[in-house]
Amino acid sequence: MADLLAKLGLDKLERALLYGVVLSLVLAILTGSLEISQQWIAFFIRWTHVLAGVMWIGLLWYFNFVQIPSMPKIPDDQKPAVSKVIAPTALFWFRWAAAATVATGLLLALVNGYLVSGLLLQSGPPRLIGIGMWLGLIMAFNVWFVIWPNQQKALGMVDTSADEKKAAARIAMLTSRFNTMFSIPMLYFMVGAQNLRV
Repeated sequence: MADLLAKLGLDKLERALLYGVVLSLVLAILTGSLEISQQWIAFFIRWTHVLAGVMWIGLLWYFNFVQIPSMPKIPDDQKPAVSKVIAPTALFWFRWAAAATVATGLLLALVNGYLVSGLLLQSGPPRLIGIGMWLGLIMAFNVWFVIWPNQQKALGMVDTSADEKKAAARIAMLTSRFNTMFSIPMLYFMVGAQNLRV
């Protein structure tokens, strides 16, 4: 099986992503669900919003459920593999997934006509989605303006003293935990806006 998958080029991430897009298109055509219309465009924006959100929250949870708790267990001589290679790459995708999630979410709200009513927390479904939107916006702000600048210090990407590096690591970790906490109600309200009657 591994040989077959390697022959398909699935050892390369780009090939797996390309195949995923092609498979989506083929299945959409076969099921008749690829009919370009305003409704389909809104669906496509929502789909890209969900894809970006899965990457963002997936990485957030990876940091909090896997990387942070595992770091004390890693021998000191092996920690640079995480801090110099894995963490910077994960943080790149983490912050850009946050940006893509916010951009596609705001575009989706605009296309579907609830951008203003959601942000103003008007009654009914706009209030639910609006709560989710605000939680997501706060989380994205934290990613770009608290976590990322402090991670740059903690990982030695910018020159700082040992004390500043330690303080920055703690701020980044605590803000990441704050975002993990916020992700739970954010997901509740995002999904609830389409599935709950209020």
